[in-house]
Amino acid sequence: MSRVSLLCWCLFVLVGQSTVNLIGVAAAADRLPNIVLIVSDDQGYRDLGCFGSDEIKTPHLDRLAQQGVRATSFYVSWPACTPSRGSLLTGRYPQRNGLYDMIRNDRADTGYLYKKHEYAVSPERILGMDTREIMISRVLKEAGYSTAVFGKWDGGQLQRFLPLQHGFDVFYGFVNTGIDYFTHERYGVPSMVRNNLPTTKDKGTYCTDLFRREAVRFVKANKDRPFFLYIPFNAPHGASNLDPKIRGAAQAPEKYKRLYPHLKDDYTTAMRYVKPAMVPSRSKRRLEYAASITCMDDAIGEVLGLLDTYNIAENTLVVFFSDNGGGGGSDNTPLRGGKAQMFEGGNRVPFIARFPGRIPPGSVTKEFITSLELFPTFAQLAVQKLPQEVNYDGFDMLPVLTGKQKSKRTEMFWERRNDRAARVGQYKWVDSARGSGVFDLQADIGEKHDLSQERPELLARLKTRFAAWKQEMKTAKPRGPFRDY
Repeated sequence: MSRVSLLCWCLFVLVGQSTVNLIGVAAAADRLPNIVLIVSDDQGYRDLGCFGSDEIKTPHLDRLAQQGVRATSFYVSWPACTPSRGSLLTGRYPQRNGLYDMIRNDRADTGYLYKKHEYAVSPERILGMDTREIMISRVLKEAGYSTAVFGKWDGGQLQRFLPLQHGFDVFYGFVNTGIDYFTHERYGVPSMVRNNLPTTKDKGTYCTDLFRREAVRFVKANKDRPFFLYIPFNAPHGASNLDPKIRGAAQAPEKYKRLYPHLKDDYTTAMRYVKPAMVPSRSKRRLEYAASITCMDDAIGEVLGLLDTYNIAENTLVVFFSDNGGGGGSDNTPLRGGKAQMFEGGNRVPFIARFPGRIPPGSVTKEFITSLELFPTFAQLAVQKLPQEVNYDGFDMLPVLTGKQKSKRTEMFWERRNDRAARVGQYKWVDSARGSGVFDLQADIGEKHDLSQERPELLARLKTRFAAWKQEMKTAKPRGPFRDY
């Protein structure tokens, strides 16, 4: 081949490649944006490098934050998993959709191993999200999206409650509130499901790796069409195992634990099931917790890498946050309290979103936003109207994340049995077994200075707003497994 011919051939190849890239970019611009929703489990407010941790290794999530926005005043609707996760999928307060408490059996707290026939009729087995509720997955599916969920479902175990009946095309994960990371059992009960059928095929494989595997397969199979990928991890939630040496800490592969040599992998003696037992030490709880987060971060990194590989990252909104405040082994600094509490450490969580070309990279918003905003935001991206005759409790928050608008949210309310809380503007009222008071979050994010005595009129105003919200929830159409109707 002559030099002239070789030059012409090279130019042809380069022009051809550029044309293909331009066609790919144009096609991506013409199609609806992909949505990737990633939720961690019981992760502390500070337990990300980009949220201030100098210990937890989260390079991929830190990079996501560098390329997008961190929200430092983002809240979930309940300080523990089941209602929080149900709420983010329905766009409605737990008190409105009816799933306003946990779906779990209490006898495991005494070390009891359920027999198969007992578990079959237990509350954990038979309760679930009201089947009349419309989840965001159904709205996106109707808009032409391919939809999938891999991880912790926590919306009910019976077939009518499972993801495929709520608009998801594909499901692989567990159906209750927590499992052993390796056996996939919840206190001895096998809990993994593929689509609508129980499975034990992958028993013994670390579950985060399984959710990574499924997510990767899904992105590869759907890279040429709009997709909604929901990855609700169980990391870094404590392992649901009856063995006292396992229960009380998360679980992580050895290679990730080796990344934290300053933390001891040892045990101590404590009371468990009304008798002395060997349990994870405080150091081991932190070790398993930290390592499980880093493993999760690696899984997230692989999914993000595929978006880059297939040139679809520019047309994909990625959202990450924790389902509630940090549990055992976590660091919620500078917040007060943690999981299951009404203080900020229970319901204010780390949040990251990336949408190239829309959300400014490396930005931070202090605007008041919540997980109730997800449903309207995703529906707006899919150019779908919200379902009629359904009361939604959020709004499209993308203009807030892009820095173009202030948040429309001025209030948020929480109720967990006898514990209550309300945020109105910059003020927060807490009335709970763990403590009570009124706090100015703008000046006192750690909720240390109670204003209720010096500002009685403020306390009265917050209580009045809570009472109004409570009445609104009572008059909502009856839903769920707990209300009497």
